[in-house]
Amino acid sequence: MSLAYLAQEAATTTEKFKGFGAIGYGLAAIGPGIGVGIVVGKAIEGIARQPELQGTIRTNMFLGIAFTEALALIGLVAGFIF
Repeated sequence: MSLAYLAQEAATTTEKFKGFGAIGYGLAAIGPGIGVGIVVGKAIEGIARQPELQGTIRTNMFLGIAFTEALALIGLVAGFIF
């Protein structure tokens, strides 16, 4: 096989799977979306139960959201790489 043939095959293969990156990112965004919803819901429950810990719970909530959203960003980057 020649190098030109392999390059042509690689180009047509990537064209066939072009839309799968968007589908993959859409599926990857479901998990962090659910995770953020759970984190915020539990934080609201915690603040309702113990209002005096509002500052601590809110700080931990934002940390949880940041870590969960990092998963969504990794999914976005992976969609562009692959």
